[in-house]
Amino acid sequence: MSLTVALVGRPNVGKSTLFNRLVGQKIALVDDRPGVTRDRREAPAKLGDLDFILIDTAGLEDAADETLQGRMRAQTERAIADADISVFMVDARVGITPDDEHFARLIRQGGKPVVLVANKAEGRAAESGLLEAYSLGFGEAVAVSAEHGVGLPDLYEAVVATLGEKAALYLPKEETDEDDEDEAAEGTGEETRTLKPIRVAIVGQPNAGKSTLINRMIGEERLLTGPEAGITRDSIAVDWTWRGRPFRLIDTAGMRRKAKVIDKLEKLSVGDALRAIRFAEVVIIVIDATMPFEKQDLQIADLVAREGRALVLALNKWDEVRDPDGLRRELQADLSETLVQVRGVPLIPISALTGSGIDQLLEGVSRIYETWNRRVATAALNRWLDHLIARHPPPAVAGRRLKIKYLTQSKTRPPTFFLACSRPEALPEAYKRYVVNGLREDFDLKGVPIRLMTRGAKNPYEGRGRKG
Repeated sequence: MSLTVALVGRPNVGKSTLFNRLVGQKIALVDDRPGVTRDRREAPAKLGDLDFILIDTAGLEDAADETLQGRMRAQTERAIADADISVFMVDARVGITPDDEHFARLIRQGGKPVVLVANKAEGRAAESGLLEAYSLGFGEAVAVSAEHGVGLPDLYEAVVATLGEKAALYLPKEETDEDDEDEAAEGTGEETRTLKPIRVAIVGQPNAGKSTLINRMIGEERLLTGPEAGITRDSIAVDWTWRGRPFRLIDTAGMRRKAKVIDKLEKLSVGDALRAIRFAEVVIIVIDATMPFEKQDLQIADLVAREGRALVLALNKWDEVRDPDGLRRELQADLSETLVQVRGVPLIPISALTGSGIDQLLEGVSRIYETWNRRVATAALNRWLDHLIARHPPPAVAGRRLKIKYLTQSKTRPPTFFLACSRPEALPEAYKRYVVNGLREDFDLKGVPIRLMTRGAKNPYEGRGRKG
């Protein structure tokens, strides 16, 4: 049983800064301008000896329901309803605003426990704001500075006091001899192994349907969507299970061409998306099927391949395509020429709006993940290598024929091979591609990047001088 805490308040009071402080990582985007956070983000956090799930939310704004700000507010209201306790933040330097008073009434209607926090409380400029905070009706505000980490012990005391008797459910218990005996008894039985979730990053250009796809997968409006391009800013992770297999789905900001990314906040968002790719295991590139394979889509795919991640291409809005069979043949032909480094990558038509093709997409993710983790035995590799060399021996360079000794797989994720040969620096790139393409076809490594390293076979007499 884990405690869930929601950080709420109007825009630009420092919610994301406090979120990063309690989580222990800078994972939420922070900027001086208001309204940076739009989706709610969850992460494990720690305050003293209290472990809990912390939810960072969008700034509460008074706006019509159909507007972007209204949809952001609905996400925040859902987070408040799901949380066990809310931390309501105000800006001590600005004081209490009409928006603070309006949303204090909204939070009070929820009936959940509330801790009032006055952020930016360092210095005398905050004193009047701390006094004004009493007017909200939540008692004395906890004075903190999220940026400098000041006041966190007081926040801990306030959270525990607000939880009351329930705090004992979440605080660590003192271990006794009986507990040790129980743990020892449990250890003698068979341990159940839990599957690690497959980390899947959903990337693509703005407005391709990434957030809509995740919402359709998990069956709830977890992520903010709408007709506006560029809604998603942070990379948001969502844990989900499909057919008994756990997934961690990571929604990312849309990635435009580098020349068009000028705004500082968009640069931060794209940087966050790039980090999501590096830490993912499988990357789904969502492509608008009505405008397929633009240059930016191919550049993103090339980036994913260079990072060594497994790749799946999802053709979204397939229900709007007039000639599906003809377009699919055309796209497959384009792929064989443009993405040779991941030849055979899955190309799966879907509709995030209707849900068609999503099961096939996840089956493709599972298959490519297994391929990405595949290991080939050294004996099988070298039997295959003998046949490969017999069909097409390496060329002679500067009048001397290159000798290939053996081939071995050094690692997976992605499949990486070492080829031992004489004069590895002289082995032509064309012959390396020949070996890689053979590996991909004959060992069913289609669709994943393959890395081939070359090294020389060590001469046992190297470095020994002549005997006089």
